[in-house]
Amino acid sequence: MDIIVVIVLCVIGIILILVEIFLIPGLTFTALAGAAFSIGGIYYAFRSFWGLGGSITLVSTLAIIGAAFVYFVKSKALDRISLKTGIDSTVASQDSLNIAVGDEGISVSRLNPVGKVRVNNITMEAKTLSEFVDENTEIVVLKVSPTQLIVKPK
Repeated sequence: MDIIVVIVLCVIGIILILVEIFLIPGLTFTALAGAAFSIGGIYYAFRSFWGLGGSITLVSTLAIIGAAFVYFVKSKALDRISLKTGIDSTVASQDSLNIAVGDEGISVSRLNPVGKVRVNNITMEAKTLSEFVDENTEIVVLKVSPTQLIVKPK
């Protein structure tokens, strides 16, 4: 009867620990309960079967947890619940190649200090150096970078 109690406690502990690792994010009650069941089973084995039985239970419990962890990581079982999102976009825009220092345009939105401007029929994000620029104000390009223009009012 003692061996059944040890096996049940350790199996419940192993299952709860694996559920915590693979299904529930963070440290929750499940991890604590799994650790408590596993430690309880190992303690019960040491108490009932002394040194050899307790050591065998400890080593086998750790080996089963390790083997199950390796199996689940290498198997395709987790692919069904894992996130598979790819990012295909880029930050840099090729539109800035068509804009040069000294080009003139108009502010599409208020620049305080960042907003949108239209230069050479291209709408881009722009930044002013110090002052705010109202909407529909003529601007001059001071600096061109791949993602942003530095402008001043004309």
